[in-house]
Formats: sequence, C-alpha cells, structure tokens
Amino acid sequence: MTLTSSPRYLPKFEALPRSVTAVPSAAAHGELVAAHSHPWVQLLYASEGVMRVRTAFGVWIIPPRRALLIAPGVVHELTMLSRVNQRTLYIETEAAGAAGAPVAGCQVVEVSPLLRELILALSTEPVAYPPGGRGESLARLILLELGAMETVPMAVPWPRDRRLQALCTDIMDHPGRARTLEDRAVDAGASARTLIRLFPKETGLHYRQWVQQVHLAHAFEMLARGESVGAIARALGYASPSAFTSMFRRLLGRTPQHYLSEWKARA
Repeated sequence: MTLTSSPRYLPKFEALPRSVTAVPSAAAHGELVAAHSHPWVQLLYASEGVMRVRTAFGVWIIPPRRALLIAPGVVHELTMLSRVNQRTLYIETEAAGAAGAPVAGCQVVEVSPLLRELILALSTEPVAYPPGGRGESLARLILLELGAMETVPMAVPWPRDRRLQALCTDIMDHPGRARTLEDRAVDAGASARTLIRLFPKETGLHYRQWVQQVHLAHAFEMLARGESVGAIARALGYASPSAFTSMFRRLLGRTPQHYLSEWKARA
C-alpha cells in the first residue's frame, strides 16, 4: 500500500504554545480521512466507535479503550468502521519524549480509565486554554499518564510487494472467508510458494502469524461492540470458540473473555 499525503494538515492549534491539546470531533460510519501527517505526536483516540488506520508500513484497528500513538511526520489514513466520537490528543514531541511516550512509528496503547477521563476533561477546555488554568493542569496529568501507558503488540505489518498487497487486502477485508492460500495466490498473480517466501521478507511475519494478527485486530473490533466470543470465532472462521480462545490467549496471554468483561465493567 502506498499512501500519498494530501497538502499538509496543519490546524492552527498545532502552532499554539501548548504541550498537549485535545480536539473533539465526530465522524459517520464509513467516513474516510485522506492521507495526511502532523508535526506533533498524535494520540488518536475514540471514546466511542472503531477506527481503522493505515500507513505505508502497517494497519491498525482501534476500538475504545485503546489508542494509536502516531509519530510526527507519519502519513496515515483513517476509515471509520462505525460512528466515531474522537477525542484526539496532539502532543509536542519534546514533551512526549520527556514523558516517556514512544515518539517513533506507530504504537497501540491501552487507555486507562484515568487517562480516558483526563482526555475527556481536556476536550471540554478551549483549544487555546489559558496558562496556569485547569487546562494546563490537565495537560500535565496527561503527560504523567502517557509515561505509564501499556503498549500492545497489535500491528498488522503491511507489505510493499503489489502481489502480496493484493493477498493481504483480501484477507483484511474478508478475515473469515474460507479460501485456500492457493486460491488467493491465483488472484494475486503469484504462486503460493512465492507468496509464502515473501511474507517474512516483506512483513517480518510468516503467513500464519500475519493472518493471526489480522484476526486479533478484527476480534478487538468485535469485542468493543460487545459481541460474544462464539460470534467472533464464527466470523473469523474458527472451528469452535475454544480454538479461537486458544489462539488469542497464546498470543496475548489473556482470554478474549477477560477483555470483554473488563470493557463491560468500564462501560
């Protein structure tokens, strides 16, 4: 996937002398935000709804309770997978680094209940909140929380080879479709053996590992909507809920039921 940035997206607030700014917005299901970048670190967060983020090197599906930390200059495109209420943070790069937040590439992070409330509170303040006031105090607390964020290995690396891109797009768009690699290879214009060989070189993952990352990303999207583990297993093509749960726990160390119950408790 190649992303070409539209004219640099530079809202006026990014020139303000503030270490952290929270910008609320709403988007409809299916809305696309064209490829763009920012000069600040961005914490892309939705208090409600699910987003898909694409860059030239990866794809992420971001449900509530999680956010994507995007480094300055990274060109990214957003697709809304539901109605979305965004509460995005823009963080001055030096301040983010001093707080201990990652400032390179993209990283999925857990949004703690405290960080969520701080983001929502700062979103009610003026973008140009006055120095020394409530907004500045909230910004300081947010920076402290950024340093304590838990990162989550949820990236879906994206290849540059066009044949592999065709295969990966098909899997990403239809994660539960029962098709053999050989069938998909015909559509991609390469042999299955060639595609298998390309996966580690292009993505750093073997084919089955890459597919599992896609399944995890979609699983979190469905968990965020409150869908049952059985429904998720069926949608992703697993033979049984236990087979899906086993894969999930092996990769993340926790069961999907754990996340589902945790998110329902926070709701």
